Amino acid sequence: MTQAKRAAGAGRPKTRLATAALFLMLTAISFSSTTTAAAIKDSLLTRAQVGASVLPAEIAPVKAPFKMPVFKKPAFPALRLSIAEKGARQNELSTKEIQATIDEVNRRGGGTAIIPKGTWKTGRISLKSNVNLHIEEGAEVYFSGEVEDYRPAVFTRNEGVEVMSMGALIYANGQQNIALTGKGRLIGPPDGSVRKQVMKSDVIENIINANTPVSERVYEGHNGSPILLPMFISPINCKNVYIEGVSLERTAFWNIVPVYCDGVIIRGVTVHSVGVPRGDGIDIESSRNVLIEYCTLACGDDCFTIKAGRGEDGLRVNKPTENVVVRYCLAREGHGGITCGSETAGMIRNLYVHDCVFDDTGVGIRFKTRRGRAGGGENLYYERIRMNLKATALNWDMLGSKMYVGELATRLPAREADRLTPLYRNISIRNILVENTTQFLKINGIPESPLKNLLVENAEVNCDKLIIARDAAGIQIRNSTIRSKDGEIEVLDGRNILFDKVKFVVPGDKLSTKIEGPLSKNIRFNNCSPAKPADWKATSMKQ
Repeated sequence: MTQAKRAAGAGRPKTRLATAALFLMLTAISFSSTTTAAAIKDSLLTRAQVGASVLPAEIAPVKAPFKMPVFKKPAFPALRLSIAEKGARQNELSTKEIQATIDEVNRRGGGTAIIPKGTWKTGRISLKSNVNLHIEEGAEVYFSGEVEDYRPAVFTRNEGVEVMSMGALIYANGQQNIALTGKGRLIGPPDGSVRKQVMKSDVIENIINANTPVSERVYEGHNGSPILLPMFISPINCKNVYIEGVSLERTAFWNIVPVYCDGVIIRGVTVHSVGVPRGDGIDIESSRNVLIEYCTLACGDDCFTIKAGRGEDGLRVNKPTENVVVRYCLAREGHGGITCGSETAGMIRNLYVHDCVFDDTGVGIRFKTRRGRAGGGENLYYERIRMNLKATALNWDMLGSKMYVGELATRLPAREADRLTPLYRNISIRNILVENTTQFLKINGIPESPLKNLLVENAEVNCDKLIIARDAAGIQIRNSTIRSKDGEIEVLDGRNILFDKVKFVVPGDKLSTKIEGPLSKNIRFNNCSPAKPADWKATSMKQ
């Protein structure tokens, strides 16, 4: 039985029993034949085979371990109208002329609004239904650095909290069948009031009271007052969104951010935001039925990111991100290759990442949340990923730091679980090659909400350090070879951990363990090499 057949239609388990049953179903695989290192390497794509430079003309069918729609390129009426016909002039601020072109195409029933080859300047642009904004090859669109060019405030979401603010450089709200295409360059704001007036005082949930009506959460920057930075491209409440081919540079904040959208295709996009704090590449926020393919991202923060709202405000909205496929993409630089969180309130579920390359990123596969953020992630699948990393390969950071969440980052004492307690569970990672990493696996769970049900299978890993598992339950590492400069496995309140057919290549061919915490139990080594840690008999953690 294939993984897709086993997992198709899996929803959120409503009980602990259902959760355990689902994980057993996902991991009911025959291990009679061992996947060799050569077979794993041969099954993976290389850097030259993924990313924007190899974008195919058509969208191939999507196969996932859950039900996905059929993705097709959008069709637009024959009408084509250039911004030059509306009076736009190169090297002059042409916001009104560009918007007038989009508005007329929309008013006439749809078609293509064209930004032709040349150098253009603009403030905020709002996409409209049935319009393809096409940035021709050779076109360079420079966005203003002044706050006044992004007023009035519009409804949007900033770091998982609903606000009235600058929105995005390219914005849409409540539109259908919209597109941004072409091989042109989009260049974000230079130094100016946009960057100078950024809110710096605190994390957003401490700035905006969750009980304040959204209509009163207005940040427009009048008289030099603080603003929330605009994203680069962010449709909100839209259906059938298509983004293809464009390149983005010098963003002020997150780059491509669909919010509350249904039916999103992002393909062949190139992003460069290295050096930009919070310069995420693609962030999917509380959206569903999403395909991301053949994109190349080099970012100042996380590259491909999945989010679902923050804390109390995210729970009020309660919209998940679900049914997302990321394939044939290249992450060249960034804090994380693919990251879930840290905004997770509405739940992240049904994510499938496959046939990607993370080359020179920090963390490879990253999971973040915090006490008080709520929600979490479940039914997350990763397959056939090649990684060359500066930091950890597989990382769960569920506590965060005191700088952002205060004492909630302190592991103990355990708190009573409530509606704001997040979780991660039911995660499958298969057929991965980690060419270089500082640490293979690092789990920092939450004592009252440990990471649950993780399967890592068919992994070829070269690392400096092995494994840290704190507050985790139901961890399986199977059929893998891990080459490490250090032979220690650290467990703190970890239970039901299985190493099955794992070859550890460590100094002196000796594993060691550091096992602590009253909840640590049932840690097993089955058909491994070495068979067991050298100190295993001396520990209280027997089979």
